[in-house]
Amino acid sequence: MNEEKNNKLPTIVEDVTKIKKIDQDNYETHISKYEEGIKIFLQKMALPNEGIFQNIEERISVFQNAPSVINKINTEQKEQSLYISKFLAAVGSGLFDAALNYLWDETIIELRKRVAQYDLQYFFSNAVGAERAKKLNLKVEEDLKKISEDELIHGAHQIDLISYMGFKHLDYVRHMRNHASAAHPNSNEITGLQLISWLETCIREVISLPISDISVQIKRILTNIKENELDENDANKLIKIYLELDQIMVDNLVSGFYGIYIDKDTKKITKNNIKLLLLDLWPRVSIDKKRKIGVRYGQFIGNQDKDEAETTREFLDLVNGQEFIPDSLRSAEIETILENLIRAHRGINNFYNEDPFVRELYRAVGNDGNVPEQIQKDYVLTIVDCFLTNSNGVAWSVDPIYKEMISLFNDKEAFIAVTSFKKRSIASKLQFSLCVTKYQDLLQTLESKVTKEPIRELISDLLKVKNYNALDRLSDIDNKIKNVKTILSK
Repeated sequence: MNEEKNNKLPTIVEDVTKIKKIDQDNYETHISKYEEGIKIFLQKMALPNEGIFQNIEERISVFQNAPSVINKINTEQKEQSLYISKFLAAVGSGLFDAALNYLWDETIIELRKRVAQYDLQYFFSNAVGAERAKKLNLKVEEDLKKISEDELIHGAHQIDLISYMGFKHLDYVRHMRNHASAAHPNSNEITGLQLISWLETCIREVISLPISDISVQIKRILTNIKENELDENDANKLIKIYLELDQIMVDNLVSGFYGIYIDKDTKKITKNNIKLLLLDLWPRVSIDKKRKIGVRYGQFIGNQDKDEAETTREFLDLVNGQEFIPDSLRSAEIETILENLIRAHRGINNFYNEDPFVRELYRAVGNDGNVPEQIQKDYVLTIVDCFLTNSNGVAWSVDPIYKEMISLFNDKEAFIAVTSFKKRSIASKLQFSLCVTKYQDLLQTLESKVTKEPIRELISDLLKVKNYNALDRLSDIDNKIKNVKTILSK
């Protein structure tokens, strides 16, 4: 038996040596033989056999760089990364468009896993809103498949599972996946270095990224309020975490509290815990977020959702937030249209699906552009987001309507529009040339409409910017915006 093993040993050593030889010297030979065999088969089937495979040099470029990138994934994750294997198999076959598709599949699967480890109710409240979460009955991990990949990425960023730069880079990879991968017919060329760069982005920003300390703290709060009865001492310990949160996270946390509070399945003990924590959180919540909750109350009244209306009013009464309940249900109507419009804009076939919502919005606002103050900011940012396009093309049937609504902006709305790049999802769009062109078009339209000189001067400065992709990081522009805010507030 031992003699048999010893006899096999040289063969094993020779095989390993051959593998190393292939890795180091013979990529081109083995890839060429494989490709030649496939081409012969296609030819026999009377199918096209040219213009299918990426050239061998580009494939070798990926294989030479892949080990240092893939080794950033720990061993346990590697064993589960089926689509990374498919990615490399597609690279070896010269099918780069398919490889990009597999890479994106792996990223989405991993992102869903990370979200599932968090508090799903909190995630759904921030990713799609309480009303849509209720309509789709979003409750468990399996329900993550019901929301779009765009909603998944935006939602993960909102709850700080991925950073802003991570979101921005993933947004670009998503764009390329939609327009250069095998997901849709296209004629775009992908290079080996591009594939490696995108692989590194997805691994660094999602697959191997540790959950941030703030996200861990938020999860701890949400777990505690659902599983334990809190007393004042417990509440005081959790409240200290609020001081570590930035404005976005504060607003997201109150959205989570609100979504949990109005859920009909929420236990009384959890509602009592939220009551203990909410009073200290509310003063730090932005006015925009407070108004949104007020608008939600109006929407529930308008839709005759009695239970949700009652619990929303109860929530607002807890913090003396009655002032944020709109005087008119018109705000709720417009808010619903805005939600439908942005979802259509970010979805598939947006050129066709946006049309009815844009026209409905124009009718609701009127030809004088009169928008209730409660939803003024949402209205402007939604119009700007859609007007900048999805970076792939202009929705020509509704573009004139967007321009008309923009031309009706008052000075306050114009200021929100020209500084809309402060919103991260809009800033991310400014890495694409078409979106930059549309943003410049917006600036030029508003330059002749605004009445206040400080806003006109700001617009003039923005039109001179060379790199709009870095607009949100230009300190001189940021200082000018602060100065204009100060002037306008007097």
